[in-house]
Amino acid sequence: MDRRAFVAAALTCTGLVGGSAASTAPEPAAIPDGRPVRIAMLLFPGMTALDVVGPQEILAGLAPGNLHLVARAAGPVASDTGLALLATADFETCPRDLDVLFVPGGDGTPDQMRDAATLAFLRDRADRAAWVASVCTGSLILGAAGLLSGYRATTHWCVRDAVLPLLGAVPVDERVVFDRNRATAAGISAGLDFALALAAKLRGEAYARTSQLVAEYAPRPPFDAGSPSAAGPAITRAADAILAPLVAGALAASRNR
Repeated sequence: MDRRAFVAAALTCTGLVGGSAASTAPEPAAIPDGRPVRIAMLLFPGMTALDVVGPQEILAGLAPGNLHLVARAAGPVASDTGLALLATADFETCPRDLDVLFVPGGDGTPDQMRDAATLAFLRDRADRAAWVASVCTGSLILGAAGLLSGYRATTHWCVRDAVLPLLGAVPVDERVVFDRNRATAAGISAGLDFALALAAKLRGEAYARTSQLVAEYAPRPPFDAGSPSAAGPAITRAADAILAPLVAGALAASRNR
């Protein structure tokens, strides 16, 4: 028995796996006990691997045999640092009905904002998905597909206030934002926070807390530089220079849809 199966079995035996508190419409209800959560996670060239791998680590225990890594074509997909992830399904073979449709961000975001096949796939699956979610600049791809119009949302700080409004979204400076059945997270590392928060909505807080402990997610960063206000002007200017091509590409893609 692998680690995720062991955790799931232990939670079931101890009675910790249970539905979350009754949700108020139109937020989706918790997934019934005993039914795996159906999840599709988009992969694309130039994605940020941690945007996918962090949430996948937390959510995989909810979806044994039902977590699909989806790309235009099945097979290896290179991330923006060269690390490849393996797509297990393509746009045609991905299940039609999903509990979670998830989109990561990364340097390849502007290309995906212009990619008709990707946007059509997202619109199709989002029509039936219980949750439509993203991490980092993945929210810009959702926005380009018309899936965030009128929704409160967040994304990486470098594009949050400049680009999200161009896509019809209301930008929010928070780590994770839930608005009805949309769930968006800030940059890269926020994917773990997002996954734990979504896991709590899908299967209850006890499940999410146990997953957090199994992952030993107790961050104590060596520096307080995770936001522009904390990092200060000099470090922010250095980060801006690194992120400038992504920002310019996202702005151009948003204005030329």
